[in-house]
This record gives sequence, C-alpha cells and structure tokens, in this order.
Amino acid sequence: MNVPQHGILLSRSFFEAPPERVAPRLLGKVFAHRTRFGWLTGRIVEVEAYLGPHDPRADAASHSHRGPTARNSVLFGPAGHAYLYFIYGRYYCMNFSCEIEGRGGGILLRALEPLTGLDRMAHNRGLEPNAAPRLLTSGPGRLCQALALTRPAHNGLDLLDPASPLQVRDDGFRVRHVFATARIGIRQSADLPLRFALHAHPCASGPKSLPGKRIFLRA
Repeated sequence: MNVPQHGILLSRSFFEAPPERVAPRLLGKVFAHRTRFGWLTGRIVEVEAYLGPHDPRADAASHSHRGPTARNSVLFGPAGHAYLYFIYGRYYCMNFSCEIEGRGGGILLRALEPLTGLDRMAHNRGLEPNAAPRLLTSGPGRLCQALALTRPAHNGLDLLDPASPLQVRDDGFRVRHVFATARIGIRQSADLPLRFALHAHPCASGPKSLPGKRIFLRA
C-alpha cells in the first residue's frame, strides 16, 4: 500500500492553511498514484494557489469563487483531498483542497519531475519510452494524462490516507527558496502572484522568464 522509498505521508494540518501558504511548501514533495502497473510518482515543481470566497482579494479565477456547488464541493470539504475538473473537452486538471473545512481553498498541480514509472507515463501520453521528462508531466493536462488521473476515478480521494491510490508524501527533499509569479493561462485575477515554482526547473511549464520574486522558506 505504501511508497516507503518516498518518505511519509503529509499531515492534515499541513493543508489546513491558506492556499498561498500551503502552495510553496508543496514544492519538492512527492505526488504518487498507485496503478495496476505499479506506482507512478513525481516531485512537485510547480503549483498555483486559488483562494476561497471568504478571501477579500476576490479571486475570480478560483472554482470556489461563487461558493459551494455540486461540482466544487470537494474544495469546501476537509483539506488534503483530490479535486479534478475537465477542460477544453479533453484534459483533466489535478488540485488539492486546503484551508479549514468550509473555506474553499485549492491548489492546482501544474508540473512534476517524474521519479518512477516513466515508461508507463510515456505510454499514457502516447510517447516513446525514452521521451524527455518534460514532455511527460510539464503542465496540468500532461501530468494528468501521464499519471492516468480522471475526475470519475479520483475526484474526492483522500491524499493523506495510506490506503488511498493517490498520496502526497515527504521524502526529505528540502527546498530553501521558490519563485513566485502571476498565474498563467487565466484571464480573471491574473495579477495575483500565486504561481510558485522551483526556479528554472526544466519540468516547470509556461514561459521561463516570467517576472516575479524569490521567496525563502523557513525550515
């Protein structure tokens, strides 16, 4: 059931905080999916925070902006659960719920550095087995294809349950600083500096020269 080579599960309290606090601290953690072919895992290198409707900054790009609905109910539930949605009629996007229950905060998983199961990820993406890691999991749609994530199969799963096929783990990899920029690929509330990435990481998505600032994380 567990992925011992990839450390320990994160705690619920880790996610019970505002999205802009949780998001940069997710960088360097391991996201894992247990499939019938074995574990597919990747190190988180890029995320975006999306604010709940209680936040005075009025994040119109957030799925929870207008309050709870049948579609976004996971975001208003307990922290540390998977929220998936479908875009452009062909791609899924993977998100983590955060904040205390009822607040509707979320974090979009934008890019991973593949760690295990790369051949299977390439197969899922329709690529050759030796495809470059960036082509596997750089971008929210790509990584969901690579890890075979869908809303029907995975929406609402507890990421912190050792029996869950989806988990977020800490293997001891330490991130001292991250790069914060405006979010990409959105039109509303696009000025909020809520995209966080490992600076210049080859698996990060989007432009490599976005203006932003370096943020140092406390140990």
